[in-house]
Amino acid sequence: MRSLERTAFSLKRLEVAASAPVEFLVDGRKVTARKGETLLAALNADLGHVRNFEFLEERRSGFCWMGACQDCWLWTSSGERIRACTSLVETNVSLSTSAPEAGAGAGAGAGA
Repeated sequence: MRSLERTAFSLKRLEVAASAPVEFLVDGRKVTARKGETLLAALNADLGHVRNFEFLEERRSGFCWMGACQDCWLWTSSGERIRACTSLVETNVSLSTSAPEAGAGAGAGAGA
């Protein structure tokens, strides 16, 4: 039997000449993406992960990449919860990897 090895990998972004660069903030950190990318693809390519796991000290990079699981939630500055895998990058947006405190945003806890 072949042994299973855990190897590190990083996503590589395909360069598209017509795709303009887009910048946005996640937890106050500037992220550079390409217009037309999902937040999930952009965060994994730029940061290597989407968010930190709530229960353990590990990073999460998304699970299903198609909107079926609960692994890539982000929150907008207004408190709206969005899925990184199905949301496209937008310029000058500020996102958080942590849920806002109860009552902090009008859309807090709203499903996408």
